Amino acid sequence: MRHSPVGHAEGEGRVRSALRFRRMTGAVSREDFSRRIFDRLADAGVTLFTHVPDFGNDELVKMAEADNRTTAVLLSSEQEGVALCAGADLVGGRGVLLMQSSGVGNCPTMLSLVRGGRVPMRRIVTMRGDYGEQHPRQYPMGQAVEPVLEAMGIQCIRVERDEELDQATDSAISTAFAAGQGVALILSQKFLGAKAF
Repeated sequence: MRHSPVGHAEGEGRVRSALRFRRMTGAVSREDFSRRIFDRLADAGVTLFTHVPDFGNDELVKMAEADNRTTAVLLSSEQEGVALCAGADLVGGRGVLLMQSSGVGNCPTMLSLVRGGRVPMRRIVTMRGDYGEQHPRQYPMGQAVEPVLEAMGIQCIRVERDEELDQATDSAISTAFAAGQGVALILSQKFLGAKAF
């Protein structure tokens, strides 16, 4: 079956609709929210920023690369980040794993090590498969993120609005460093803005 090409006016309408949807979500500037998170983590002594490439965490990674106090480590899989952060913790360091929600499914086996060893794992998860998601394949893992993390003993602190970010970040830091618990700061699509792809 042959499909006719999208007309210019129809294509512009889709673009306007996508931009209007992005504005409706209340997305904040990635540079702004990344700076606020980075400053809090660095001030709390986090020096290791492990990451798998992800648009939502991209600015945070750039900040970690540019700052003399911190090191950004590119991973080939999220499991490596769990191991590196656990190793940093064992020698008195502090690390964080930056990841997209789809990568949570790669981690349960490694998280069982962290849970058994009582390592206060810290992660920042940028969500797909929730508020306003347009890609159907993102929904299964997006809906499983919090149940999977909680089953592994990771407390989930979810950010839906900009005014929640600072307190949620501070809570995640105290959960990990003062209480010694695993924690995930979850940045929802409502907060980040739903992707149009």
